Amino acid sequence: MNFDFSEDQKYLAGEARKFLSQECTTAHVRAVLNDASVPYHKELWGKIAEMGWLGTTIPEEHGGLGLGMLEMCVLAEEIGRAIAPVPFASTVYYLTEAVKLAGSETQKAAILPRIAAGEVIGAYAASEGPGHPDAASLKTVFDGETLTGTKIPVADGDVATHAVVLAKEGSGASLVLVDLSGPGVTRKTLQTLDPTRSHAEITFSKTPAQRLGGKGDGAMLNDQLMDRVAVLLAFEQLGGASVCLEMANEYAKQRYAFGRPIGGNQAIKHKLADMYVKNEVARSNSYYGAWALSTGAAELPEAAAAARVAASEAFWFASKENIQTHGGMGFTWEVDCHLFYRRAKLLSVQAGAPKVWKEKLVRALEAKNAA
Repeated sequence: MNFDFSEDQKYLAGEARKFLSQECTTAHVRAVLNDASVPYHKELWGKIAEMGWLGTTIPEEHGGLGLGMLEMCVLAEEIGRAIAPVPFASTVYYLTEAVKLAGSETQKAAILPRIAAGEVIGAYAASEGPGHPDAASLKTVFDGETLTGTKIPVADGDVATHAVVLAKEGSGASLVLVDLSGPGVTRKTLQTLDPTRSHAEITFSKTPAQRLGGKGDGAMLNDQLMDRVAVLLAFEQLGGASVCLEMANEYAKQRYAFGRPIGGNQAIKHKLADMYVKNEVARSNSYYGAWALSTGAAELPEAAAAARVAASEAFWFASKENIQTHGGMGFTWEVDCHLFYRRAKLLSVQAGAPKVWKEKLVRALEAKNAA
């Protein structure tokens, strides 16, 4: 079985890398990091929309490119390599996939073309603080027409135009779509470890909303959506981890100490080797997840969890060891290592922390073995 990407998909990856190497350098990332009044890079976002990336998996009849999830995985890895300071994941992974998964034909026709055109920025609001959101713990309530409650933290919630919200409805939970320009919405920007991906607290007060999917289907739809998101986030993490290894390896070859490159020291060699091994484990699991996602395989919950766990570990480890390889310089503001460390820590808690996904993986394996 061949899990590798096709030549066309590899070409797409190459072109995306060329584009981002010019339009999303670490200088662009720092421009957002250094200016608290700039939540994301609007010029880059506009160019990404022009490239058609926002509509990659959106059907052509709704203004998209009509490509598959494998192409989306390819782009996600390149976005991760560039640690792009744009609301790409919130819009493309969360909002788009939620509407595709649970939206009616009317809802799809209303919002998918606007996403593809770059007119809509998405957000996904499930969390209400510490703990896993479920029907028993949710305090945000949907009464069939309006939404009331508070969600925190919401990635890109301060810049989003629309949000998909997990809310309590009756005795169960439902997914609802909210236009954030509507009445009863207040937002408060939050401080996080990585300001290049802004977060917010969003409060709803009798805000008009419309259900995605059936009443009480929220928990099921949330699980299905998170499986899709987990694979795409894994590719973002894989991209970031790959750059960290490249940075560390290049520095180890160029940095001389006591008359020889530090890469000749066994301790540095071991760091690089460990980074490489974890990255390759993450890549193999991510590719497995991409296969399951693109084919709609029954193994998707298991594959998504494995990809998420391996990629989270790889990116965090690579970003940490990249700093260590750079020595004292690696801890400074001027060196780019901390940009990747920030993103690694942030992505590790998106869509659920690694502990959550480890538990999901165990449950998926137990169910598989019991069958």
